[in-house]
Amino acid sequence: MLRMKKQMGFTLIELLIVIAIIGILAAIAIPMYKAQTIKAKLTEVTNAMSNVASAVAAFMQENPGVAWPSAPSIVEIRNSLGVALGQIGRISQMNVNVGVITATVQGIDNSVNGENLILTPTSADDGSIVWNWTGSAAMPPAYVPKR
Repeated sequence: MLRMKKQMGFTLIELLIVIAIIGILAAIAIPMYKAQTIKAKLTEVTNAMSNVASAVAAFMQENPGVAWPSAPSIVEIRNSLGVALGQIGRISQMNVNVGVITATVQGIDNSVNGENLILTPTSADDGSIVWNWTGSAAMPPAYVPKR
């Protein structure tokens, strides 16, 4: 009496389905991971710009009726506004021009390197300052802060 052994394992079609599912998940996850990585690195730039914005707001509060401050370089921002920015590896240039803070991004990703993030102040009727984020024309809108 011969007995047939039942073979255990996966069929070829089952393995192909699993590989297809993994491929679909990878095709979705990798671009999302890259976008989140870029946003995380841009946080260093936005934090530095927010520090400068606080200094600009303090300047305007301490000097009512005076024009918005200007500083053409990071060194001038440190000297005239008193912002200690430290080592900023993600910013190649930063300036303040009549209150508008502009930073040029570097060392993050080719999609954003060389592009500008811009923080523009507006005086509200109650004397407060409202800040608006924009980017240069080629800066992908997904990377411009919404706050």
